[in-house]
Amino acid sequence: MTESFRRSGEYPQGDDHGSAYPQQQSHPSTPVNPEWPPPPAYDPVAPVHVEPGTTVWPGSGHGGGGNGGHSAGPYAGYPEPDPAGSTAVFATVPGGQEPAAPATAKRRPKGPFALLAAVAIVAAAIGGGTAYGFQELTGNDTVASSSTSTSVVPTSQKGTVSGVAKAVSPSIVEISATSNAGSSTGSGVIITTGGEIITNNHVISGASEIKVQLNNGKSYTAKVVGTDSKKDLALIKLENAPSGLKIATLGDSDGVQVGDQVVAIGSPEGLTGTVTSGIVSALDRDVTVSTDESQGQQQQQDGGGSGQWPFEFGGREFNGDTGSSTTTYKALQTDASLNPGNSGGALIDMNGNIVGINSAMYSAASDSSSSSSSAGSVGLGFAIPINTVKSDLATLRAGGSDS
Repeated sequence: MTESFRRSGEYPQGDDHGSAYPQQQSHPSTPVNPEWPPPPAYDPVAPVHVEPGTTVWPGSGHGGGGNGGHSAGPYAGYPEPDPAGSTAVFATVPGGQEPAAPATAKRRPKGPFALLAAVAIVAAAIGGGTAYGFQELTGNDTVASSSTSTSVVPTSQKGTVSGVAKAVSPSIVEISATSNAGSSTGSGVIITTGGEIITNNHVISGASEIKVQLNNGKSYTAKVVGTDSKKDLALIKLENAPSGLKIATLGDSDGVQVGDQVVAIGSPEGLTGTVTSGIVSALDRDVTVSTDESQGQQQQQDGGGSGQWPFEFGGREFNGDTGSSTTTYKALQTDASLNPGNSGGALIDMNGNIVGINSAMYSAASDSSSSSSSAGSVGLGFAIPINTVKSDLATLRAGGSDS
C-alpha cells in the first residue's frame, strides 16, 4: 500500500532515506484495509511489473522464490490475506493526482437485507393490478384473483360508479337458458380468457340450451361444466370462445364491511349491462334457496321468463315457494337495485373487484297473480360472497357436487 502503512523501525532500511516500496508516494488520504495482517519483520517480496505503468503486489506465498531466502512467501509465520481480495493494483497516474482507489470485488448482500430486497422487487413486480397479466402468463383457465385492494379502475376514475362500470362491464354477460318449461334470463361473470363463466345454478338449472351474449353484443353457445346446487353456483364455458375476452378480478369478500359502496351489473328483464349502485347493508345473512331442478323449471313456466327465484329468510318465503329441497348459505346483503335477471351477475367494490355473485332479491309482488311488470327491487338483495365462489371453483371444474 502506501508508505503510511509502514511503521517506524519495522522495516530494515537499505539507506538513510530509502523506501522499502520503491516508486511509491505517500498518500495519507488513501484508505488502509483494517482486515490485512501486519507486515513481516523482513523485506517484502519485490514488486512484479506486469506491464508498463502497473505494479502488482503479490498477496500470497505461492510462486516465486521469495526474498531473502524465505521460500515460504512474504507472510511466512503470519496469516495470509484472502487471496480473492488481497492483491492491490496501482496504476501510475500523472503527477499531482491521486491514484485510483484499489479495485475491490463487490460483495453481494447477505442475510435479511438481501431477503428484504428480493421481497421488495417481487412486490413491485406483482403490485398495481397486474393479476390479469399473471393470468395471461399462466394459462387461460387461471382465475385473476386479488386478496388485496388491487385497483382495476384507472386512477383518474377510482371510487366512481362510472369508473367501475367502464372497467368491469366487459366482463359481465347475459345468459339465456332454454328448457322444456320455457326460458329465463340471468347474468354471469367471465373469469378466464378461455371462456369460463360463473353464474347461479338456478339460472341454468334444467337448461337444454344456453346462449351467452357478451358486452359487445355477440352471442355464443355455452355448455355446463359443473353445478353446485347447495351453494347455488354453476360454471359454464363458451364454445369456440373468442380471443381477447376481458376477465373479471375476483376480490376478497372477507374484507367487505357494512356501509361499503358497491356496484351491481347484470341484465334485469333482459336489459343487458344495467348498472346500479348502493352499499353493503349487512353481512352473513342466512339465505335459503331451492336445490330442486324442477323448481327452477316451474318458476320459468309460471313467471313467464321473469327469472324470479324464490328464497327464504328469517323463516319467511319470498317470491314463491322454495319447495321441500333447500339449502342455506351466508350472503352479503345490499341495497343496490336488483331485479329478475340480475341473478348470476356481479357485485363489485369501488376498486373494480368482484366481491359477490348476485343471487336473490325480494320482490314486493311475490304472488303468482301479480304481473311481472309490477315486481321491482325494494333494496333487499343478496349476493354469494366471492370467497365462497373461489373455494368452490375446483369442485365446479370437476363437474360440481351435483355430478
